[in-house]
Amino acid sequence: MYTTGGIAAASAAAIGLATLMTLTLIGWVAAPRATFGESVGDVFRVAVQAWLVGHHVGFAVPGGSVGMLPLGLVVLPGLLLYRAGRRLAQHCWLPRLRNTFSAALALAGPYAAISGTLALIGRTEVVRPGVLQALVAGFVLAFLAGGLGVLRQLLRDKRLGWSRMLELMPARSRSLLVGTASATATLLLAGTVLFFTSLLLNIGEAVEVTRGLSPGWVGGVLLVLTQLLYLPNAVIFGMSYAVGPGFAVGTGTMVAPTGVALGPLPQLPMLAALPESGPAPLVSLLALAAPFIAGGVGGAWTLRSAPAVVSEAAPLWGFVCGLTTGVLCAVLALLAGGPLGGERLVDVGPSPWQVGLVTALQVGVTAAVTAWVANWLHFRRSAQEQAERDAPDRAAPVPARQSTESGAGAGADSRGRRRWPIRLSWPSLPLRLRWGRAAAREEADAEELYGITYEAWRSEESSVEATPDVGERDASRKV
Repeated sequence: MYTTGGIAAASAAAIGLATLMTLTLIGWVAAPRATFGESVGDVFRVAVQAWLVGHHVGFAVPGGSVGMLPLGLVVLPGLLLYRAGRRLAQHCWLPRLRNTFSAALALAGPYAAISGTLALIGRTEVVRPGVLQALVAGFVLAFLAGGLGVLRQLLRDKRLGWSRMLELMPARSRSLLVGTASATATLLLAGTVLFFTSLLLNIGEAVEVTRGLSPGWVGGVLLVLTQLLYLPNAVIFGMSYAVGPGFAVGTGTMVAPTGVALGPLPQLPMLAALPESGPAPLVSLLALAAPFIAGGVGGAWTLRSAPAVVSEAAPLWGFVCGLTTGVLCAVLALLAGGPLGGERLVDVGPSPWQVGLVTALQVGVTAAVTAWVANWLHFRRSAQEQAERDAPDRAAPVPARQSTESGAGAGADSRGRRRWPIRLSWPSLPLRLRWGRAAAREEADAEELYGITYEAWRSEESSVEATPDVGERDASRKV
């Protein structure tokens, strides 16, 4: 398995490197030669550096470092590693789902070694990728994406779906996973809507910036591709704005609901979505409701999949959902931002600890209240359903015979009084003897309509009829 994992890791790295090498050659032909180097060897080093950037490996430059990297580029190696994990599961014997961990390790170890080697190869006097960061990033990405591919193939071989995989998880872990994912997805959706709305409102400025760059056909395609790769970063920036802390676009700048302060910006069309310096746009303040909506969604889903037996525990699990959502949003903010060189571009992006703390508080409190309400409604509805199931069955009222003399309608006796449904435990024997013929007629009606027989009552009646009363015994003695 480890040999197959090494081969799969090497093939995934080779395919990704070849793809980036092709894109780099296209850019080398279209752009000035000084941009990518003068020789093919320089072009190869640029491709290696781009491959490391795709794994979110930063690098140092004279006077600073570059850490704000496009998250969209991570999709390429992620898909290749996912495919490598599936091939590994196809060619190796993995009888149980727990073998996914070993298979992911078999793939991640060689891939991390390849990442560290390429970080050494891609070093130049100007660009120096971090070797340790390359090792860690390569291992984590290969373990997650490759392990997901292995798990998907095992589930497919065993004819199981993702829903069945969730059912195998502990109830509380599954509920927190679903609640955290739903709350984070709500926040990211709010960031997406905020970014695209702002970009559409300032589309004229974006067109002017594009015309001023005059990139040409090939350069225009590369410019669009670059902005698409940075689109996940922009969505996370919008999420940070909706949560409250906002983000920075350089030292001493801030884009937040409390106000906007900007400095000189790079010539990039997508930056036209940034508001002008001054008070924040009034429409953008509507995005501040996103954390509370996310808390409501997360709290409801947390208690939907695993209700808390103790009502006091429901708000606790809702708040835990908010904490996990805050941690996940802090990690996303850390990946989306970073320095872009030296001087004033050292600080770009949201603050991870501020985003995580504010998200945990806002989402956590809202999720706690929503979880308590959802848990209370769940057990109240369950109690009502249980009471309905435990309630004794009642027969429908039996319509009385039409009486031409009294004119009584259906459901009433000869005197016009309404007759109540007949129950199996009622009436008792003495009461039946007191009623006499009226009770026997009601029994016959019920037996004719519902097919109900009263064997116990009949046996008792037969025993009573078989026993002569006192008057009959005296008469027989006289005779």
